[in-house]
Amino acid sequence: MIVHIVMFKFKDENKEANIEEVTKRLNALVDLIPALKSMEVGVDFNKSERAFDLSLYSTFWDKEDLQAYAVHPEHLKVVALIKEVTLESKVVDYIL
Repeated sequence: MIVHIVMFKFKDENKEANIEEVTKRLNALVDLIPALKSMEVGVDFNKSERAFDLSLYSTFWDKEDLQAYAVHPEHLKVVALIKEVTLESKVVDYIL
């Protein structure tokens, strides 16, 4: 199984509304992308200086499913929004 984790730091402008919208759109991908085995989206409550605002934990059966997800049109729509409203992101992919 493949684990894909991404963390996002959002711009201050409309931050809460943008976090809510991105969370909604990410959660919808589970029903839209067959290659996506599971997804968990979490919003940070700590607000520490080191914290990112939102994290995404998703799983796939194999690397091919992760690649299919990466180029899926529905995922790319969410990526476009995320690029508009975030300052920074970090990612890690690993085999479980």
